[in-house]
Amino acid sequence: MKKFNAHAANVNRVALGILFAVAGLIKLFVFKPAGVEAMLSGFGFPAAMFFAWVLILVELLGGLAILAKWKIKEAAYLLMVVMVIAAFTAYLPNFSSNIGSWTNFLLHLVAASNLWLIAVENK
Repeated sequence: MKKFNAHAANVNRVALGILFAVAGLIKLFVFKPAGVEAMLSGFGFPAAMFFAWVLILVELLGGLAILAKWKIKEAAYLLMVVMVIAAFTAYLPNFSSNIGSWTNFLLHLVAASNLWLIAVENK
């Protein structure tokens, strides 16, 4: 059973690393920082361009760090904060009127809980 758990933990780590690295690349090259800034401004974030770059860099570098097994605990905690903030700012306000928001809210919390598992397992 321990061997299975180790394999499951590696699959979880790689999947989350790819998820966040790709999300950061999409924000950087597809939406562009200005698009991310517009999104964050719409949520009421102050200094939206600053936080757009923080979001892009945390997702991209955090995902790569998890993939590379480098500073996993720190990267996982940073990404966990991003997921919880995203869940509560982007999806919770539309929770009652939009089934997609409900699903995305829960998916963000699931991702955050998996990041938490990665963080506590890598001391």
